[in-house]
Amino acid sequence: MKELLRTTDPTVIAFATALLDGEGITAFAMDVHMSVLDGSLGFLPQRLMVADRDLFMARAILRDNGVDLPG
Repeated sequence: MKELLRTTDPTVIAFATALLDGEGITAFAMDVHMSVLDGSLGFLPQRLMVADRDLFMARAILRDNGVDLPG
């Protein structure tokens, strides 16, 4: 698994997941419940992970749809 995206905005995670799902790429949201557990009110970033083989295509899909990616 490779990290595709890291953000504190859960709407970005939902949007990216929907885009990838529409293209047949499975994405896994990680750290979704961490802010609830530690009481930080959403200040911990969530990560979106994809299979190694899907990373290149997933990055291209998100960039084409205006999602800012690191690097």
